[in-house]
Amino acid sequence: MITITPLGEALIPQLVDLWVDAWTLAMPQIDFEARRPWLVRHLDALHAEGYVTRCAVARDGALAGFVTLQPSSGELDQIAVAPHAARNGVGRALMDEARALSPGLITLTVNRDNGSALRFYEREGFVVTGEGVNAMSGLKTLRMLWRAEKTIEITRV
Repeated sequence: MITITPLGEALIPQLVDLWVDAWTLAMPQIDFEARRPWLVRHLDALHAEGYVTRCAVARDGALAGFVTLQPSSGELDQIAVAPHAARNGVGRALMDEARALSPGLITLTVNRDNGSALRFYEREGFVVTGEGVNAMSGLKTLRMLWRAEKTIEITRV
């Protein structure tokens, strides 16, 4: 069982460790260990722009995952699940939190070669809307979008 909570100072070291572990597993050709300082600066800059980070925390206090997004625009910048917590519903719980924070629309950029992430986003209802290149790694990326389904209320007379 996990609890979704806002990021606090005490969780930042676990968040950085989790990010390095998850990304190293997904893209071993990139040295994510060297990007630790970048991540801390990046999250600080995002939070200054109104992004929020929500954390999935296990009963024992261990961080199981996190998501960072801009509620007003729906831009999801980061989502990561600890390797030990993968395929246990943590990613879905974090995506549910993202949808609660930005209920109409979520957009994101994903590395084209990150097959497990692409499959996850597709299962979550995202569609590809464009292509690009990651400025840091030079790898090809895809832009993806999720839009809430509109419901029509029918009144019977």
